[in-house]
Amino acid sequence: MANYTPKNILITGAAGFIASHVANRLIRNYPDYKIVVLDKLDYCSNLKNLLPSRSSPNFKFVKGDIGSADLVNFLLITESIDTIMHFAAQTHVDNSFGNSFEFTKNNIYGTHVLLEACKVTGQIRRFIHVSTDEVYGETDEDAVVGNHEASQLLPTNPYSATKAGAEMLVMAYGRSYGLPVITTRGNNVYGPNQFPEKLIPKLILLAMKGKPLPIHGDGSNVRSYLYCEDVAEAFEVVLHKGEIGHVYNIGTKKERRVIDVVKDVCQLFSLDPEAVIKFVENRPFNDQRYFLDDQKLKNLGWSERTSWEEGLKKTMDWYLKNPDWWGDVSGALLPHPRMLMMPGIERFCDGSEDSNGVSSNADSLVQNKMVDPVQKTTNPPTAEPSLKFLIYGRTGWIGGLLGKICEKQGIAYEYGSGRLEERSTLVADIQKVKPTHVFNAAGVTGRPNVDWCEDHRTETIKTNVTGTLTLADVCRQNGLLMMNFATGCIFEYDAEHPEGSGIGFKEEDTPNFAGSFYSKTKAMVEELLKEYDNVCTLRVRMPISSDLSNPRNFITKISRYNKVVNIPNSMTVLDELLPIAVEMAKRNLRGIYNFTNPGVVSHNEILEMYKEYINQDFKWSNFTLEEQAKVIVAARSNNEMDASKLKNEFPELLSIKDSLIKYVFEPNKKTSA
Repeated sequence: MANYTPKNILITGAAGFIASHVANRLIRNYPDYKIVVLDKLDYCSNLKNLLPSRSSPNFKFVKGDIGSADLVNFLLITESIDTIMHFAAQTHVDNSFGNSFEFTKNNIYGTHVLLEACKVTGQIRRFIHVSTDEVYGETDEDAVVGNHEASQLLPTNPYSATKAGAEMLVMAYGRSYGLPVITTRGNNVYGPNQFPEKLIPKLILLAMKGKPLPIHGDGSNVRSYLYCEDVAEAFEVVLHKGEIGHVYNIGTKKERRVIDVVKDVCQLFSLDPEAVIKFVENRPFNDQRYFLDDQKLKNLGWSERTSWEEGLKKTMDWYLKNPDWWGDVSGALLPHPRMLMMPGIERFCDGSEDSNGVSSNADSLVQNKMVDPVQKTTNPPTAEPSLKFLIYGRTGWIGGLLGKICEKQGIAYEYGSGRLEERSTLVADIQKVKPTHVFNAAGVTGRPNVDWCEDHRTETIKTNVTGTLTLADVCRQNGLLMMNFATGCIFEYDAEHPEGSGIGFKEEDTPNFAGSFYSKTKAMVEELLKEYDNVCTLRVRMPISSDLSNPRNFITKISRYNKVVNIPNSMTVLDELLPIAVEMAKRNLRGIYNFTNPGVVSHNEILEMYKEYINQDFKWSNFTLEEQAKVIVAARSNNEMDASKLKNEFPELLSIKDSLIKYVFEPNKKTSA
């Protein structure tokens, strides 16, 4: 079979991990090929990955999204593209469980746009679609023959399902329109430049930081690993020798259990596996094994060259030399990261030197070789790796604490000066501050308590409903995520959620408490906010902090009452949960979260702790709800919130009683407890 020789290649997703190694290899080995690389610079992309190619005359970088049909058509025509190597995709399985629609949009719709552009322009001679071994689904543990290219596709997670769907489109366009398509399905790849949400770079960076090494489940899952340069060579072979209409597995028969991979990393760093390995909750579904038959590609002349030991050592050495390649990746190093939608890294370190002594400044690349037709629009998309928060609620308790957390973490922030119900002032704030995220900690809770709202309904609605919706709408108009602090005081114990049952109200449950006007407005605005996909609503309950002098602190309040009711409730320890709110913003989480510590605690249990740790002479008495009703205007909500959604996102989250002891009572201990 004659070799195929391309002229002008478009590589999508080329600032990502695998594609950057392929692009650099082709640019280095084939100076007669013009390589145009297209990348929207998502969170796992980095222009530094293309540093070896930036000075090559046959290289051009284009910032853009494959979902833009106009841009793709423009590039195919103006660059006379005859070959496409389609790598661009969302790839991390953990992300797909929480952000599945983004995977559908990127992996299926983006592929469809490319295929349609190929059909319309009619000039493409090769379309190489990069898929994954995960489309085959789980391989039997005792199977001795791997999945071959004609095996049935049985994906088991949202990521692999979208890749299988994209493959169906590729196959359909090949058959219906005669597009010259080739598909690859590969095993796991590792090596330098990989974003650390993936197992091997995550383990290496955690080991470098002296932190525990997490393993999903029991670590018995089996995977096959290929070194990145071997994979880049495989794509070089497929490009030149692959046959139109065929599928090629890029794999290895050398398998490893995840726990053995972790132990090998421990050995490289001279760590005791028993001391540093931490077993964590497994994925919703974690395929036990992927096993490929790789003979078809070997028949074209390819085989892996790099041994596991050599590749792992090379990878470790690279991360030791480049620990800050990706900037702040603390979110990716969690056992179950959710990094989707965070911006990628567009600049090359602002003039710093890379490990080879080459200037990392991207100015010449951006000025001379970047094509960006999108800049003609009114509001061009930008990639801004740094964070800046705009916070509303400066004089409020939570708003004030958020500012202190930002200062502690080195996050730039400003307080909004506009009034929530006055749209023009909010727009002015955003234009002035240019935030990456907006926190809404403003609202009317009553002075000194929610009873005030009963006689000030206009003011309560204006801020809690109209103002919150206005801010959400302005944020959506500007492409901003709004972290909205809400309340869990919209539920009360009922027949389906009886007191003491341990059955908590979930995020999707309908509010059933209307005993106070305050709670009515909060339930109303929460329902209306469901129309906004740019909002993360955090339901706070009976907030507590270590500052026992603060009159808004729930503990401070009940310690000053003559009598209290004794009912178990879900509560929020701000010292633990507010930093989590900041992390949720970094992860760009959306939807509703019960923002409470798991479990419940009663008023009496809190006051027993208060007596034990703070004041051994403290005394109190109880009264019933009926007796309480005689001294308050509006009823109070009592309930248990199901915090499992938040706990799944942050497995380290403490139960309410443990959190109270760690963050509130131990730091304030005055007795000999």
